[in-house]
Amino acid sequence: MTEPQSKKALTRRRVLQASAGAAAALGAAGFPVLQTGTPALGDKKITVEPLIPSQNRGIILYSVRDRISAAPDDSGVPYGFERVLARLAEIGYKEVEFAGYNQHTSILGRQITPAEIRKILDDNGLVANGTHTSINATTFQQQLDIAETLGMKNIGTGSDPTNSSYQSDWDAAADLWNELGRQAKERKMRLYTHNHDVAYSFLLDSGTLDANGRPTASSGVRRLEYFFAKTDPKYVYFEFDIYWGYVARFKHRTYTNSRGQVKTDLFDPILNVANRTKRFPLFHAKDGDRAPEQTNGHVMTPLGEGDINFQQFFEVIGEPEFHHANWEQDTAPGGTANPGQSLAFADLSYKNMSDLTIYKR
Repeated sequence: MTEPQSKKALTRRRVLQASAGAAAALGAAGFPVLQTGTPALGDKKITVEPLIPSQNRGIILYSVRDRISAAPDDSGVPYGFERVLARLAEIGYKEVEFAGYNQHTSILGRQITPAEIRKILDDNGLVANGTHTSINATTFQQQLDIAETLGMKNIGTGSDPTNSSYQSDWDAAADLWNELGRQAKERKMRLYTHNHDVAYSFLLDSGTLDANGRPTASSGVRRLEYFFAKTDPKYVYFEFDIYWGYVARFKHRTYTNSRGQVKTDLFDPILNVANRTKRFPLFHAKDGDRAPEQTNGHVMTPLGEGDINFQQFFEVIGEPEFHHANWEQDTAPGGTANPGQSLAFADLSYKNMSDLTIYKR
């Protein structure tokens, strides 16, 4: 197949220009930023470093789920854990986040085991930095056993702690997650949840009650921001999906207060993280083109091919050694017509992630 070509190459010149504008705006707002846009003067030298350290560049395997789950075929494209993980390591990824532990049973004549997957990771110099699995009290210890076998430091889910709009349900979820997070910490792991846009919609927590005794208005608090406050920072962590954060900014702009007034409040993905940066060990580095005619206001693309300013995002939130960026593109699989597309997008996205640099004086 033809390799995808970058339509927006991330040159150092482009990154420097983009970062200069971001630094000026954020500096004016009183936030500490690195001044990357001015040239070196006199004997002062500018050094360049990767914005995302190489050991922290990862991929969630959901992006290549078509090839993880594929039966052996004659396409020439890797399939199953052994071949796909080897290819990802060859591209340059150092970490993977799991989205299930199964492959096609025809590869081994049975299902692969977590211990066998761990050996594949080790053989390819890969680290499992997390997982999207089911988080509930009944099966949590079994999930911790699998995570421990795979060498994970983080265990999480791709779902919200609750799908509810109501404060009481988020209170109950916080109680459960505080306890499960404590259990995870006992086994030297961090429990995390991953957001979609609805997690940053507004909580219904005020106003008159409906027929079921539920509030019908909002005080302007967003669901996940309420959860931040209700959970213990020692036990509950988060994986920020950057794409869905910008979708939330597009979609969830207004709420109706208890007086029936419509209020506007713009969500800021960067400040959402920067104000509590050590609660976010993981990120989904997912890109998108702006498309205001679409429901979500964006369309997913390989990393570096869309409009999201990852340079600004990761530079401002800081703590580069603590943060791990997992590339994700839900729409990466190309189906039977293009079985190599997801791995080709993984290659392109890794190159663009690697091109992100930070300039220090």
